[in-house]
Amino acid sequence: MRVFTAGLGTETNTFSPMPTGIEDFRAHGHYHAGQHPPEISNYAGPMFAAREHARDAGWTLIEGMVTGAQPGGTTTRETWEQLRDELLTDLRNAMPVDMVLLGLHGAMVADGVDDCEGELLRCVREVVGPRVVIGAELDPHAHLSQTMVDQANVLVAYKEYPHTDIYPRAKELVDLCARTAAGAIHPVAAIADTGMVVPMHTTREPARGFVDRLMAMEGHDGVLSISAIQGFATGDVPDMGCKMLVYKDADAAGAARLARELADELVAMRDALRVHYLDVDAALDEALASSEHPVILADRSDNPGSGAAGDSTFLLRRLIERGIEDATLGPLWDPVAVQIAFTAGVGARLKMRIGGKISPMSGDPVDADCHVKALVRGHTMTGLAGNPTSVGDSALVDVGGVECVLISWRAQALNVDLFAGLGCDLASRRIIVVKSAQHFYASFSQVSKRVLYVGAPGSATPRWHELPYRKVSLPKWPIG
Repeated sequence: MRVFTAGLGTETNTFSPMPTGIEDFRAHGHYHAGQHPPEISNYAGPMFAAREHARDAGWTLIEGMVTGAQPGGTTTRETWEQLRDELLTDLRNAMPVDMVLLGLHGAMVADGVDDCEGELLRCVREVVGPRVVIGAELDPHAHLSQTMVDQANVLVAYKEYPHTDIYPRAKELVDLCARTAAGAIHPVAAIADTGMVVPMHTTREPARGFVDRLMAMEGHDGVLSISAIQGFATGDVPDMGCKMLVYKDADAAGAARLARELADELVAMRDALRVHYLDVDAALDEALASSEHPVILADRSDNPGSGAAGDSTFLLRRLIERGIEDATLGPLWDPVAVQIAFTAGVGARLKMRIGGKISPMSGDPVDADCHVKALVRGHTMTGLAGNPTSVGDSALVDVGGVECVLISWRAQALNVDLFAGLGCDLASRRIIVVKSAQHFYASFSQVSKRVLYVGAPGSATPRWHELPYRKVSLPKWPIG
């Protein structure tokens, strides 16, 4: 059997002021056909699972382009067309094939293309024809479209949030596609729309129990796969929203019935799923009053993993103004400040201007007396798939009494080694501010499980009713 595999993805915040271009993909990892390194990356899950399967099954595996960009604003048309065409050229060069396995996101939006994944799958289907099995792995923060489902034989989304199950879900995808190609199963899909958009933190109930039950259903009574698509609220596209995707073996009616039942269950638990966000001062008050330390504050509104710049100063400014010095914050994207810190050197004390550079949604810059405490060239942290994730040259700088991790490449806080690699002792802090929505939790919960979610201003604000939607069909609970 000849199998082609490739990956292309990014998560698009259509309200972000920063366009996503080809350099953003290169910075995050752009591997041409056959050049992906041994370490797994977010959009190479199917490739790595296929490598393992190919060794056992004797497949001929052809590896195409794999690339992904840090979540950001709308992808430029030129970039989208260049990456789409490179992947399709790799596929044409691999023909004939019996199977196509893709690592995608599901919420990539380009200038003039609201459904990049649907368009890509449609193009792949045109190349390979109707009989070839096409499978794709998705992030659950996707805009699941009917085109995506129609053009693929199987779509499997990560179940965990934080997304710690990229490789296990990729193995499931490859297994289902292999069984489909062999004629052992005949997947039939059904989508049920919940009419809402909600996060599903699988670190707590009720999402934990719901996802556990989905996994227990798979493999029984003809159920092949169930994906809870949470949606991505800061993507203004027609397909945005929370949906259930169910595959059963040659049972369309059964798939539709189960999808609807599960969607209705999600609607019934929506208030419990909703995250309670505090404003900045309320979060600081609660953290200071807590008898348990450190307290982690998740700055969701400036989460680079949701397409925000990562340079907002709203929390930093209030920490300084309130004289809260036993605190640390990061990562804050400010390559100019990092360069100045490297020029000054470790131990230097100087006045610096920090953050607030991209747009009004980043707040005003903070001017403060600073102390350069540590510097690391080419700093990395551990990513969700266990892969090293570069944040570029980085500095640990005391900014007006608050320890800040300053980075050169945009990224969210994924692992405590982001701080530890610069000598920052998180356990000794009273408050830890992380620029992340939820992906921080898997690692940072080892330091503290006392977490407060903050709804500060920013381009990834959780106050979705304030966003100027034009394409989303409203109302979509809790919006409108």
